[in-house]
Amino acid sequence: MARSLDGLVLAPVADQAPGQVGTRTRFAYREADGTVWADYAGGDVVRGHLIGTREGDRLDFRYVQLKADGTTSSGHCVSLVTELPDGRVRLEETWAWESQAGSGTSVVEQVRETAPVQQITAHVR
Repeated sequence: MARSLDGLVLAPVADQAPGQVGTRTRFAYREADGTVWADYAGGDVVRGHLIGTREGDRLDFRYVQLKADGTTSSGHCVSLVTELPDGRVRLEETWAWESQAGSGTSVVEQVRETAPVQQITAHVR
């Protein structure tokens, strides 16, 4: 099993469609006893939250977000947790909106050059 996500900050490796999560978005992950959650913000996302479960290297969670244009959206994601050769964590995601049409795949990876989780979560409150 790949290491814990607790205290890690991850970011997408590529931009999604306009108005969605992008390379400027940062996810501050927490994990305990099979539960995962994160606060996220950046780019077109003003504030977002996700919560779900982890079983081995599989995450299953739901997310909700507020975008800069004032709209909200929500969806479901299943991710595979892997470890990169340099020791960073990578999530390979398959997601689908539940509040609107659309689905896809994305990749987020642990970033090193960012503020601690506590500073990011304080920023999105």
